[in-house]
Amino acid sequence: MQVGNARYLKPGDLPDTIAVFPLGGALLLPTGQLPLNIFEPRYLAMFDAALSGNRLIGMVQPALGEQDEAHLAPVGCLGRITSFAETGDGRYIVSLTGICRFRLLEEKETHQPFRTFRIAPFIADLSARDEEDAVDRGALLAAFKAYLDANKLEADWESVERASNLTLVNSLAMMSPFGPAEKQALLEAPDLKTRAETLIAITEIVLARVFGDSDTVLQ
Repeated sequence: MQVGNARYLKPGDLPDTIAVFPLGGALLLPTGQLPLNIFEPRYLAMFDAALSGNRLIGMVQPALGEQDEAHLAPVGCLGRITSFAETGDGRYIVSLTGICRFRLLEEKETHQPFRTFRIAPFIADLSARDEEDAVDRGALLAAFKAYLDANKLEADWESVERASNLTLVNSLAMMSPFGPAEKQALLEAPDLKTRAETLIAITEIVLARVFGDSDTVLQ
């Protein structure tokens, strides 16, 4: 997988430990881009360290049902800083591009103000394009269009049509306006096909809850 100027092809290309950025409701997936506005001193220090090193950050949500960052969800996504700007008022505006998911193992003790964990990367994510043919693109686009129509929204359909199945599934999952539990379910889906099916199912549930009959909306 090519991310920015770096290539991640095998386990040796990935770190054993990573600084993690807990952020509820934020979803990063392989190949996806996540913009971030960094202003807390501990996370400014985290990005300073990443920029002077391998440019990698682990995005992870707080554990579901937790109100603080003491307990974290078991699975996150590794991202590379591919865009960086200083605002002049002490903030950083950055963009992370997703590489692969990881499972948190044990926390490492450091003298840094941010948390660092040993991780087990999902190596299969580096070759996820092999899974693209299994995605029901028609059903995914139908659910997406139904959601747009129900909410009177528009989309750049030329860009949508050009997108690969991998980019389409992960981009739609990341931009979906669902809650932390749904975002975590999309993150932890075992493969691209299941993630697409999960995204369709969640969309149908939301449409049924709001409009009463998702089947009518999806037609």
